[in-house]
Amino acid sequence: MKIAAAAYPLTEFATFADYEAKLTRWVAEAAGNGAHLLVFPEYGAMELASLGGRAVSTDIEAALHEVARHQPAVDALHCALAAKHSLYILGASGPAFNGPRPSNRAVFYGPHGIIGFQDKQIMTRFERETWDVVPDGPLTLFDTPLGKIGVVICYDSEFPLLARALIEAGAEILLAPSCTDSAAGFTRVRLGAMGRALENQCISVHSPTVGACDFCPAVDENHGSAAIYGPPDHGFPPNGILAETPYDQPGWAYADVALSAIHALRRNGGVLNHLHWSEQPARTAKPVLHINAK
Repeated sequence: MKIAAAAYPLTEFATFADYEAKLTRWVAEAAGNGAHLLVFPEYGAMELASLGGRAVSTDIEAALHEVARHQPAVDALHCALAAKHSLYILGASGPAFNGPRPSNRAVFYGPHGIIGFQDKQIMTRFERETWDVVPDGPLTLFDTPLGKIGVVICYDSEFPLLARALIEAGAEILLAPSCTDSAAGFTRVRLGAMGRALENQCISVHSPTVGACDFCPAVDENHGSAAIYGPPDHGFPPNGILAETPYDQPGWAYADVALSAIHALRRNGGVLNHLHWSEQPARTAKPVLHINAK
């Protein structure tokens, strides 16, 4: 299969039709390049806050509600594009209100409609302390004709046990959409996504927001590059990077991926991280007290 990861800029729109035209162009470009799986970033949906005007989009609470109210139309558009091009799309995440406070939700679409969604599990300090966005829902494994796919949204990718739960459920591909406002933040997610690919001997797909966004202060600065990672082992690049976009430049990263290569590594790689994971509990159960001899 061919995977496409978006380095996605946020756009201020006058109408929903403008958003529809933008997303249609992005999906058509990836489909035209032969992509079967498209990944959009965390909080990429916040550009829809602009549809409420500046008074709404610059208010971090009002922006959440404005974005959420467009979700039915967003779903319909993604379903139509996935059907038209016969592909799978992880949509840009955004707020979903199942209670008084929103979760950060990425919806997964296929040629036959909505497959499901993944809510972010562990919230950043900004989400906890300022935005009051909350975790919700379980980790979900998507069993598709392309392979078994899990989603670890941004900060979630930095916690190995979340990814490992998906791997133990059968995941072969992890999708890591992100939204980071600094090079350090981007690097944390990048290293997390690469680390998950190494330790689980799987494919990891990183899609960030990029560029300035002066109409929505919650996502005002965005840095990163899109990339597809694999294990740095037989049949994969020695640095583990299958493809990546230039830093802070909008566009798609594309990589051809064969899951048979992942299965072969898990059986007979230069290292066997996936197989040897289960040896850790016995080695960490009783740490030895360090004695400082003088």
